[in-house]
Amino acid sequence: MAPGGGHAAAAAGVSSGSEDDDDEEAGFSRSYFLAKEKEPSSGKKRAPAAGKLSDLNLVDEQVLRASLAEIPPKHEREMEALTRCYKEQYRNWLFELRCGFGLLIYGFGSKKMLLEDFASTTLTDFTVIVVNGYLPSINLKQVIVTIAEIFWEQTKLKRKRQTATRSQLQPFASQSIDDILSFLNNQTSDNGDDNVCLLIHNIDGPALRDPESQQYLAQVSCCPQVHVVASVDHVNAPLLWDKKMVHTQFKWSWYHVPTFSPYKVEGVFYPLILASGGHAQTTKTALVVLQSLTPNAQSVFRVLAEYQLAHEKEEGMHFSSLYTKCRKRFLVSSQMTLNSHLTEFKDHDLVKIRKHSHGQDCLHIPLVSDALEKLLQELA
Repeated sequence: MAPGGGHAAAAAGVSSGSEDDDDEEAGFSRSYFLAKEKEPSSGKKRAPAAGKLSDLNLVDEQVLRASLAEIPPKHEREMEALTRCYKEQYRNWLFELRCGFGLLIYGFGSKKMLLEDFASTTLTDFTVIVVNGYLPSINLKQVIVTIAEIFWEQTKLKRKRQTATRSQLQPFASQSIDDILSFLNNQTSDNGDDNVCLLIHNIDGPALRDPESQQYLAQVSCCPQVHVVASVDHVNAPLLWDKKMVHTQFKWSWYHVPTFSPYKVEGVFYPLILASGGHAQTTKTALVVLQSLTPNAQSVFRVLAEYQLAHEKEEGMHFSSLYTKCRKRFLVSSQMTLNSHLTEFKDHDLVKIRKHSHGQDCLHIPLVSDALEKLLQELA
């Protein structure tokens, strides 16, 4: 009888517990529907929300960056231990480079200091060219021209030793990228000392993400004496390449190297979410873009900026007026040259086209006068 009574008591306890749960759920249901009844009907106009994202009083970006710089670093000993472990792999990385593979370094944290340390301590037999892919604008053709000029200088030295004649500088800047790549593919060395290492910080950066740039970089990596070391940080970086680029062109050897170091240098060119970037961030970005352009392009931009500052009430500057002024200052030789500069400006949002009240197109720099004056001072 005792066991039977125990089971009955247990059953009674379970049933009473389930009843309590049902009562609690019913209470929640009643509260929910009572709250819905008190809400205004859908036909009535609801009051606007009290808080808006635009109403937030965000701190200035420079103040926020200064505050971030004052935060003391953490886990320094652990990070240094990680770095020491990675440095022990330098010999393996060099061996794989010499075997024809490209090194692709990924993992959380900035890898800039580690890769530059690898280049300065281990790649002593290479001519190292550093490309900062995290910049908002990169002249990829100039990078390829630089590689070609290095090999051309080496070729000249060999010819001087053999024939004691002076060779003229090859005008690579005026050649197409395909012609320069053809020149690079024909470069061979018997002793294997004339090697160039292309060190690319953030090959997945905003200025290198387009398919054309990645195709050119893949073709450069196929050149006999060019080796590529690159880092990636974007989670979708592998989508930049197809199977052929990965296995037969770049020939990536993947290394997971999380450093957990802050992105101090790489993050400068990205606005902070909790900061009001305003004109300061726009001016900084415009300055970086302009400094990557040719002196003539900078001078053309300055002509347009000075006109805009002198005629603030006008809607913009006519193309013909800009061409006349630039022609007088010997900045451009034809309208085609000016168009090429303007195309580059428009691609980077440095210049916008407005419709004049008379229906004509006008050129306008989308910056307020104070920001534009500051930009010209820093550019000088």
